[in-house]
Amino acid sequence: MRKGQYRFVAGFLVVPVALYMVFVIWPYIQTFGYSLTDWKGQSQEFSFVGLDNYTTLFKDDVFMGAIWHNILFLIFIPAITILLALFFAFMLNAGGRGRAGGVAGVAGSGFYKIVYFFPQVLSLAILAVLFGAVYRSDSGGMLNGVLIKLGLVDEGTPVEWLNEPNMVLWALMAVVVWHGVGFYLVLFSAAMQSIPRDIYEAALIDGASRAHTFFRITLPLLWDSVQTAWVYLGIAAMDMFILVTTMTSGDYGGGPDHHSEVMATVMMRNFLLYGRSGYACAMGVIMLLLTLIVSVVTLRATRRERIEF
Repeated sequence: MRKGQYRFVAGFLVVPVALYMVFVIWPYIQTFGYSLTDWKGQSQEFSFVGLDNYTTLFKDDVFMGAIWHNILFLIFIPAITILLALFFAFMLNAGGRGRAGGVAGVAGSGFYKIVYFFPQVLSLAILAVLFGAVYRSDSGGMLNGVLIKLGLVDEGTPVEWLNEPNMVLWALMAVVVWHGVGFYLVLFSAAMQSIPRDIYEAALIDGASRAHTFFRITLPLLWDSVQTAWVYLGIAAMDMFILVTTMTSGDYGGGPDHHSEVMATVMMRNFLLYGRSGYACAMGVIMLLLTLIVSVVTLRATRRERIEF
């Protein structure tokens, strides 16, 4: 009977596993193989060069700068997005008082959830175009227009949001955070709604403040959701290709003067523009390894004992 069950389950798994191996695992294996060659991408004629691409890679100042930019995204995007989403979710679910004095969300919390979630409906490509207009470096840009009307910026010298080396990364981060807060707000709200109200009310009766209830009750009980959010945001921070290529200057983005480069933009420029496909494959392998390392480290670092209620 047990063998029959295994055969039944295996029968359903054969096709999806085979498709996964062909369309996911095999391309990864091919990429690693090409990274050991001088493949130009336009023919199947190439020579084996061993680890030369990898040694060249770590001497490439542009790629090393791109890794540093990805690290900055990796630190700030998850941290800011999760903090804002947790704060808004807590206020929408436990930030008010019910009619009987119990815990309730703020007035209009259902409407606020829809408003906050709206950016998630739009793709990053659409957001990149929209915020390209917001960040325009003339008085016609929405952000500069508002600042000029408020008298904070002179009309003759508008802020170069995407052309200022020290500002471009923060401008890009703001778009990703604005896009992601709504989704994780809804995720955390769903998790908060499963927490019994009696726990909050007992804490308030005992004299606990809102801050204490958040850090002592809400956050520990939401830790699994926070851990998952951190991993997904970390993976998103390792990419950023669509946003950078659409919003910044240069071939495949990265401007001004490589100050907004990420690993994906350097890889695609070498693959499609410079014809250094083997070298680009080496970058892809490094990106894969770094993403796996980030995921494992994040899961390890945020692992805590599960709290039941």
